[in-house]
Amino acid sequence: MQVSRVLQPLFPLCQRLLPDLPSLTGRLAGLSTALLKATVLDLAILAGHLLLYPSGIAQERCRPVLPAAPNGETDENGTECPAQLRTPAPLPVVLLHGFIDNRSVFVLLRRSLAQHGRHRVESLNYSPLTCDIRTAAELLGRHIEEICARTGSVRVDVVGHSLGGLIARYYVQRLGGDVRVRTLVTLGTPHSGTRVAPLANAHPIVRQMRPGSQVIEELSRPAPGCRTHFVSFWSDLDHLMVPLETACIDHPDLSVQNVRVTGIGHLALPVHPAVATGIREALDTPEPSAAADAHTGGLTVA
Repeated sequence: MQVSRVLQPLFPLCQRLLPDLPSLTGRLAGLSTALLKATVLDLAILAGHLLLYPSGIAQERCRPVLPAAPNGETDENGTECPAQLRTPAPLPVVLLHGFIDNRSVFVLLRRSLAQHGRHRVESLNYSPLTCDIRTAAELLGRHIEEICARTGSVRVDVVGHSLGGLIARYYVQRLGGDVRVRTLVTLGTPHSGTRVAPLANAHPIVRQMRPGSQVIEELSRPAPGCRTHFVSFWSDLDHLMVPLETACIDHPDLSVQNVRVTGIGHLALPVHPAVATGIREALDTPEPSAAADAHTGGLTVA
């Protein structure tokens, strides 16, 4: 009671200096609740992913391509489709996982893509011992060339989670991969470098994901005429992106759409059905260059 009486004359002054203090407190409380929910969801996803992890250690086997019938095309069951019903087949999709992960992280996304007509979906595993983003980007380039040769497709779409998105972007911008990649979708990728977990600097590839690294500097260089369209999904509750906006792409020469995801964290980005819907919409855009002026978007996950 004595403390209250002493502080009571200060209350009007505090209200004048901080008129939005009650609403600010409410917003912080709401953010804390959302962050807690996102963290719990990430932990649940991590637990499930650890169970699936062994199934994705081995490199994925190449899938045979069904030959087309002379007067038509074949569907995924080998049934001939009439020529008059022939429609262009969706481009192959290449999935690239994040740091110390494997293709098992995309189990749900692959299922979602297949259910909506994307049957040519393949994943690439790169070793957790990989020490250079450039080396992994070269591996991705060889893998994409093999897919194009095997499927007859001139271009592919790529979806990369976290570090995988950075590897794919390096391939597109620095190794001429824009010739092959039509659309690159990144999920929680540190495009400008992240400052999270300084102790992880012992790993060389983590150092390359830091702001100011040579790789990040190379990606900031001019890229005139880049033919790939970029769609970057970033979460406002991503605990691995410091600062959060590092998961956005900001480059004057690139065709970019940054999509803010509200309500989930880093690990939920490749598995949440709402994000999967957004990825499908990005890949189904017939002319990605037409969306070049739509630099921002939003996706709220309840």
